Amino acid sequence: MVVIRTVRAESDPGLDFGGIRTEFDLPEEFPAAALAEAQQAVSGDVDHADREDATALPLVTIDPLGSKDLDQALLVERVGDGFRVHYAIADLGAFVAPDGALDAEVRRRGQTLYLPDGNVPLHPPVLSEGAASLLPGQARPAVLWTFECGPDGEPREVLVRRAVVRSTAQFDYRGVQASFDAGEPHPSIEALPDFGRLRRARAADRGAVELQLPEQEVVATGDGDWELVIRPRADVETWNAEVSLLTGMAAAKIMLEAGVGVLRTLPDADDGAVEELRRSAQALGVPWPDGATPAELLAGLDPARPEALALFVDATRLLRGAGYTAFDGEVPEVIGHAGLGAPYAHVTAPLRRLVDRFATEVVLAVTAGEPVPGWLRRALPQLPGLMGGSDAVAGKVDRACLDQVEAWVLADRVGHEFDAVVLRADGNAADVFVAQPPVMGRCTGPDLPEGEWIRVRLVEADADRRKVVFERV
Repeated sequence: MVVIRTVRAESDPGLDFGGIRTEFDLPEEFPAAALAEAQQAVSGDVDHADREDATALPLVTIDPLGSKDLDQALLVERVGDGFRVHYAIADLGAFVAPDGALDAEVRRRGQTLYLPDGNVPLHPPVLSEGAASLLPGQARPAVLWTFECGPDGEPREVLVRRAVVRSTAQFDYRGVQASFDAGEPHPSIEALPDFGRLRRARAADRGAVELQLPEQEVVATGDGDWELVIRPRADVETWNAEVSLLTGMAAAKIMLEAGVGVLRTLPDADDGAVEELRRSAQALGVPWPDGATPAELLAGLDPARPEALALFVDATRLLRGAGYTAFDGEVPEVIGHAGLGAPYAHVTAPLRRLVDRFATEVVLAVTAGEPVPGWLRRALPQLPGLMGGSDAVAGKVDRACLDQVEAWVLADRVGHEFDAVVLRADGNAADVFVAQPPVMGRCTGPDLPEGEWIRVRLVEADADRRKVVFERV
């Protein structure tokens, strides 16, 4: 970890993220009418009459440390030679009235935005961190998915319904990973590693593409400092994500069979993109086994090697064109997600992402044998535009925060030299990754060899423009 410097408003008010919030016009408060609706929903009793009582299930949550907006609770059991997976998702349909003031505001926001100094929530915290969050020890309305899976990890039966659940414990990824490493897992997730590994194997069989790129993160130390880090992904995060992906694929199948819904789509890469990746692999000295798909090639690479890192960056060309596709009556031409190798829908993070609530409501109506409500059918065509705009803002905000911190950490190191990996070269310039401190920036100079370590000198670190530039030594 690299400690940037102490950032305290009273001592250095310029080192904050207020400029980014202003630049992207991020909302600060919820409108009074939306807050009133949220408070009214919290004050009233959620109707449990038509919900299954699943409070006896020993569900647990696994999230980043300190999270309060808990979307999912999990229980994985071995049943014979297979598995039974219970997955409870926060039910926002119990709190957000269709076409009301709160619904209008969350449609405008699209998703929760995460900045280092605090998030911009999709829902008022009284919901997202309170009455709708699957906090431990609290009875909560949820959408409960149950998967009966065979020994190969594939679902043989899927059940989804509204329920009341009570999480028994709140865990974080690091703590859960430590419990597995010590051989002392919680009973509710003891079978998660075996199930997660099976699902990962199925993903490779489907041709799912995973790019193992360094994940930069800005974190607060708790005493007023910021840290810029590369966050390694624990195995438990991958296993947990596989349960979410399984749920999203099941939701997509249900909606496609019903001919109504909204999918997260990504078209297959064209032949040109694959050929470009082949040429990159050859130039980087990465062998491409005969008959191997791009997914198989990438899955076999060691992300610690510089040539692999460069090839992962080049492989982003395979994953262009992601979006949302709504349909009602006629199934669209593109229904798959090339990155996952299957049709897929967002349904597992409704506290943090707008589309999940609507897709979930479609699934609930279809599986109950009920007509999809008119308000929901009217909303579906709007969702791709709303989510596309929100995703674009979220991506820009994330990048701006990282660029800002990179400029801060390097501001007093202009002229210093660093070791860097060349990621993608274009003429006399390239994107490079500096390991210490973990920074991605632009580098100028001739003959910049992709996938190799070079020595670079910092020539610019402009905090006002959030710009960092290196040159080859």
